[in-house]
Amino acid sequence: MPRLRHHPRTLRAVSAALLTTLAALAALLTATAPAQADTTICEQYGSTVIQGRYVVQNNRWGTSATQCVTATDSGFRVTQADGSVPTNGAPKSYPSVFNGCHYTNCSPGTALPARISGISSAPSSISYSYVADAVYNASYDIWLDPTPRTDGVNRTEIMIWFNRVGPIQPIGSQVGTATVAGRTWEVWSGGNGTNDVLSFVAPSAISSWSFDVMDFVRATVARGMAGSDWYLTSVQAGFEPWQNGAGLAVNSFSSTVNTGGSQDPGDPNDPGTPAACTVSYATNVWPGGFTAKVTVTNNGAAPVDGWRLAFTLPSGQSVVHAWNASVTPSSGAVTATASAGNSRIAAGGSQSFGFQGAYSGSFAQPGAFQLNGTTCRTA
Repeated sequence: MPRLRHHPRTLRAVSAALLTTLAALAALLTATAPAQADTTICEQYGSTVIQGRYVVQNNRWGTSATQCVTATDSGFRVTQADGSVPTNGAPKSYPSVFNGCHYTNCSPGTALPARISGISSAPSSISYSYVADAVYNASYDIWLDPTPRTDGVNRTEIMIWFNRVGPIQPIGSQVGTATVAGRTWEVWSGGNGTNDVLSFVAPSAISSWSFDVMDFVRATVARGMAGSDWYLTSVQAGFEPWQNGAGLAVNSFSSTVNTGGSQDPGDPNDPGTPAACTVSYATNVWPGGFTAKVTVTNNGAAPVDGWRLAFTLPSGQSVVHAWNASVTPSSGAVTATASAGNSRIAAGGSQSFGFQGAYSGSFAQPGAFQLNGTTCRTA
């Protein structure tokens, strides 16, 4: 049989036509397909990575009903949320996105866990989408522990409630209000049997916000619910649904943890660790009563105006009256606010105030002090 021969020009023409067809097909596919497909997770504790640095988790821990989340390039949305649980108990789940470590699942390249005293700032931003036909909160969780643990339950949980819909409330009871990061919050304190919980609840819904996580960490340290030598292990943004929840979404999330560079991440009272302030707490104690003289020294290079010193009185102690500052409330986590005559602490200078107090049981001194949100060394 004779061998067929193809002319080179014919082959080049066919090849060119084929390449043109393939290029057109590729262009059509590129135009009609998304750049990156979203990932849907229905497994109880399933997770995936977004942006190469955060973990999206389904975290359906409180129900056997189906829940699915779809991870997007910048966050996630709840695509299915079956069933409901009683609103006077725990929620169904906590679908969320996080930076840090959660039950041995650590986000890629995270700086966490990190010692609190070694963190200079932890800027974060969040944008939420809400729904009306569900019972839920939008909660930003901050986890603290005395050890740099990457597994199990941490000692203290800080919850920032950006929104709440339905007859639900935080763990424990309301202990007052506080201004943190420029906003006013209801403050709730309690425990769930495995860890302590301090909740900051917005009086009205917040759909997006940029803030410093460390403002809430330092407020928690000032209340005696953590120590500056503890560790920040993770920050998480998501939802706690009790009923329904499909359509809830974290549109975008970012979290950065900036450590103090040359700052020693050890004990803040170590002489080698820089501190912006030093507090001396001198007492005169008798059965059932005491006086305290508190001296605040500004170690910084700039004056401190309108100073406020936050600390937590040990259990059983209360303030009877104070001088050179107002101290409120009378017990628990208190704040000393400068009087008009001593509202400035010059660079390298100090101011003093005092108060008389009552106590029951054994006497102890406060463990930590914060000057305008900055943790001080104790003298």
